[in-house]
Amino acid sequence: MEPYFTSDTHFGHTNILKHDNRPWTTIDEHDQALIDNWNRVVQPGSVVYHLGDVAWHKQGARLDYILSSLHGTLILIKGNHDRSNKHVLKHSRWSKVCEYEEITVGDQKIILFHYRMVVWNQSHYGSWALHGHSHGSLPVNYQAKTIDVGTMCWGYTPISFSQVAEEMKKHSWEPVDLHIPRSTT
Repeated sequence: MEPYFTSDTHFGHTNILKHDNRPWTTIDEHDQALIDNWNRVVQPGSVVYHLGDVAWHKQGARLDYILSSLHGTLILIKGNHDRSNKHVLKHSRWSKVCEYEEITVGDQKIILFHYRMVVWNQSHYGSWALHGHSHGSLPVNYQAKTIDVGTMCWGYTPISFSQVAEEMKKHSWEPVDLHIPRSTT
């Protein structure tokens, strides 16, 4: 099965409804819609990389309900809001919690981080970088192999590797770091 990617679900974060202009009246409606959307696309055996800012919930029982409702094997790349939420960080649903992750799908190297980067490991060889954090507010950089996988950018649902690959076809590759020799003339 192909992996899925998402970020910035902000379960339980009432203010996110207005900050992102999310289309729900209550945070309970929001949370349930995100669970339903997730489970509509993610199969139980799939791996889902959550690139941070999972939940605002400090109540263990509500977070237990949400995370236990989600299909897939869950891997968390920590976001800024996760760092102070011990209920999120210590939850048993995560098969792994880390700051940064590098994966390979087929022959494609992918770098996973909460924040958007200008360069990343092997970017000069065409690796991809997936990020969250900016809630779709940054302009799309079509000269770099990077995209925002924030839930609000993709119809409030995780996106598959195939969707990411389709999106990356719209992006060119222009190395910007010093690994590529520059002309001296």
